[in-house]
Amino acid sequence: MTEKELYQQWLEHATEDADLQAELKEIAGNDEAISDRFYRDLEFGTGGLRGVIGAGTYRMNIYTVRRATQGLANYVNSAFDHPSIAISYDSRIKSDVFAKAAAEVLAANGIHVYIYHELMPTPMLSYAVRAQKCSAGIMVTASHNPAKYNGYKVYGDDGCQMTIAAADAVLAQINALDMFEGIKHDDFDAAVSAGMVSYTPQSVIDAYYEDVLKQSLNPDLCADSGLKIVYTPLNGTGNKPVRHILSKIGIRDVTVVPEQENPDGNFTTCPYPNPEIREALECGLALCREVKPDLLLATDPDADRVGIAVPDGDDYALFSGNEVGAMLLEYICQQRLEKGTMPKNPIAVKTIVTTDIVDAIGKAYGVEIIDVLTGFKFIGEQIGFLEKKGEENRYIFGFEESYGYLAGSYVRDKDAVVASMLICEMAAYYRTKGISMIQARENLYAKYGVYVHSQHAFTFEGESGMIKMQEIMTNLRNAHPSEIAARKVVRFDDYQVGVSKDLVSGTTSQITLPKSNVLAFTLEQGAKVIIRPSGTEPKIKAYYTTKADTREAAEKMKDTLDQAFSAMLLG
Repeated sequence: MTEKELYQQWLEHATEDADLQAELKEIAGNDEAISDRFYRDLEFGTGGLRGVIGAGTYRMNIYTVRRATQGLANYVNSAFDHPSIAISYDSRIKSDVFAKAAAEVLAANGIHVYIYHELMPTPMLSYAVRAQKCSAGIMVTASHNPAKYNGYKVYGDDGCQMTIAAADAVLAQINALDMFEGIKHDDFDAAVSAGMVSYTPQSVIDAYYEDVLKQSLNPDLCADSGLKIVYTPLNGTGNKPVRHILSKIGIRDVTVVPEQENPDGNFTTCPYPNPEIREALECGLALCREVKPDLLLATDPDADRVGIAVPDGDDYALFSGNEVGAMLLEYICQQRLEKGTMPKNPIAVKTIVTTDIVDAIGKAYGVEIIDVLTGFKFIGEQIGFLEKKGEENRYIFGFEESYGYLAGSYVRDKDAVVASMLICEMAAYYRTKGISMIQARENLYAKYGVYVHSQHAFTFEGESGMIKMQEIMTNLRNAHPSEIAARKVVRFDDYQVGVSKDLVSGTTSQITLPKSNVLAFTLEQGAKVIIRPSGTEPKIKAYYTTKADTREAAEKMKDTLDQAFSAMLLG
């Protein structure tokens, strides 16, 4: 069907949601607005669905959610006997509506549903899948995207986000479905009454908390440390679980940012609710200047990421995900060795765009470092590989530069709850030693060298933007630069074709990771540029690494690298 024919179909059939009907009538006769909503379907992949909330095939609404869920139901019913699926959702606009819409489709297809009785973080969905031996899981969230977005992440029976093969199988099922015909769905309350939808019991929540607490390395330290915290859940799901865990480890002095305490999908005070972005933390930083805490914690709406700020003179400094992850790994390694709890042949896992200082830390403590593709599902996958061999205890930590961390194998996704606990414990440990977090970071760099990392996201909206993104990646792949910012490119890695080229010797080697649309340029003197299109947003992301003897030198080179590569990308 053409875009106008699809629009007309939706006018006639998408009648269950008054908001959608109002939107459809408002764009009548506006060819550009119609095209933007109907020129393609929302793409379903290993990250599930993500898009702007609204009417159309390229929007998040109950119809696109139902169609995706019917495809998932068909796949699960073909792959499992007596299947069940766990569902959770965050504070975003219509998250509860989409969660119930998914449950209604699953119940109508004979699949038992376990849904939390209220909004819960992404890691607690991963936990619910494994704890209840479910065939799959659904998390309704758009993570840290602006308020106009929502999403739908699918998990396998291992608690990891869905694999490429499984996502392709579900996509094939989805593509065979009409948006309005052939979609089964029951009434939610009727499905509950019929026993097809059950609420995840409190015992699962309690067990999750117990497993988080088991990751503590100094469980009695925080209560007597005098640590003072300001916390913001950024109007998301972290408020109850993070505060519960902090209370359990003895941290009593916690001030919550009042404007961002309660769930609110409009994110009025943080339009981009991402703890990586300073603007999202401004309310928290303002409160910090009043109450003078030792630490600011900020979790994103689905509480799988956490950012921090620490006292720095008269103000507060934000730490990057690379810095926090490296500091946590150093703290975990040091404490495990000191306490004799380091496993034999320990393993830490990071993504390819995450700081290379991890390699130096691993070497210092005898920890094997495994690099995986971008996406925490690949870190969870490594835990699964170890579990199959009965060696999951070898895994001590995993993280990605985008503020996602996980200690322990109890879930298979990043977890801001356990990360918040360990960050507070680490800060309390250093506090008892008379060391500030700023000094602890400088000590890390004094030991291993100064690594500076940054990210630049280039946005390309709409249909023309998607075409531009494809052109950029194709051009860089086929005619990659020989130098960037006056530094020679000494190695070029193309993860799509799985080939690494040594541009000095002219030799090539195979990349053993799964195929992915990622390009990496290794430069002279330890600098690096990695570029990839986002799997969930209309963006191309560039990751820069520089290393120097001083922070000033590394920062200066990073800025030069960004300017040169940006000009190359957009020129």
